Amino acid sequence: MTKAVSRSKRVLVRIHINLEDRENEHEADSIFLAAILAYLARHYDTENRFSFKEDPQLSHQEQWIAWQHGGLGPMQGQANHFFRLAKERIPYPTQRYVGETERLMGILDNQLKDNSYLVGNKYSIADIANYSWVNLAYFSGVNLAQFPNLEKWWKSINGRPAVQKGQSIPGPSPYTNDNFQQKLKDDKEFADKNAELEKLRDEAKKQYDYKYSSP
Repeated sequence: MTKAVSRSKRVLVRIHINLEDRENEHEADSIFLAAILAYLARHYDTENRFSFKEDPQLSHQEQWIAWQHGGLGPMQGQANHFFRLAKERIPYPTQRYVGETERLMGILDNQLKDNSYLVGNKYSIADIANYSWVNLAYFSGVNLAQFPNLEKWWKSINGRPAVQKGQSIPGPSPYTNDNFQQKLKDDKEFADKNAELEKLRDEAKKQYDYKYSSP
């Protein structure tokens, strides 16, 4: 069982291997996905079902997690803010961060051109780290359908029963791709607002002559 508890503006990640044996409990204070995944793999994936033990796969796994941590996550987070959440609509950062998110997703798309997963043709914590952001593509103003390899990868991971179970705790998010697109169908007011934001995004791209080009 895994639970996260707020403590002095930190997140305490507490994992019980066996609920009947609290002596085997490990505690780690961490606020970053990359650190949490590394911790879980180190302590609980001893058979390397979702991680790698030897190079070059181990190094590639670390690189893709670092790439997400330093690239996709920060850029897409800014896209979320300026495209979706900011009270003031500012064209330049809107097109800048949505465009940069598209560029980074294009890199993932290219990596997945001849691979089912990011590293070693095995579902690993490298995929988990990046999936967590790709699963919010539409909320961020990015059309995932323009990246066919990435979309296929996302559908494969999203369809895993364990992934669906994890996403239901503590409750389904309205921002994930599936739920977001369903809300567009069910809620006309929401769909109209989203269309307005997309229009502003496209106008911002045109104003600054932004054109996406595949890596």
